[in-house]
Amino acid sequence: MSIEQLIDDCKDRDIKAQEQLYKLYAPRLYPVCLKYSRNYVEAQDNLQEGFLLLFDKIHLFSFKGSFEGWAKRLFINYILQQYRTESFLSLVDENIAEEVEVDLEEEEVSMDFLLKIIQELPDRYRLVFNLFVIDGYSHNEIAEMLKINIGTSKSNLSRAKMILKQKIEHNSGTKNIPFVK
Repeated sequence: MSIEQLIDDCKDRDIKAQEQLYKLYAPRLYPVCLKYSRNYVEAQDNLQEGFLLLFDKIHLFSFKGSFEGWAKRLFINYILQQYRTESFLSLVDENIAEEVEVDLEEEEVSMDFLLKIIQELPDRYRLVFNLFVIDGYSHNEIAEMLKINIGTSKSNLSRAKMILKQKIEHNSGTKNIPFVK
């Protein structure tokens, strides 16, 4: 069955088609949930809720562009919506720190360790970091998505980078932190 047929069947609320679409796209959308969530359990909840929303909104997909891109955007917006009502997204002090660079010299940090320390970031920093660095949104787009101003987005990104840099530097000599040589 083609993806177009599968989507059309999901638009008709066909349970078997929904199950097939879930099996096909859950492995692709779970990493999106994981990088925007605080932990694995929250990521799993966001995956389930995201698919419920996807099946509810699938009639809006018009086959312009990729379905996966449309679904990722839907999931990101859903997860961000969970945070929008909370007050942690704005900062009182918007002094923008200098750009932070992380020098890992000859060692590379494992993806598991990076994901762990990114998930440990305060929500406002994690969201801005992921949107800007990983998904490539501009500060204007982030400000609009999170309902914050551009200066706050820049400040949150700078602080996220500073925290990540400190954690990487602090743990670079520790034996129990996984590194890739």
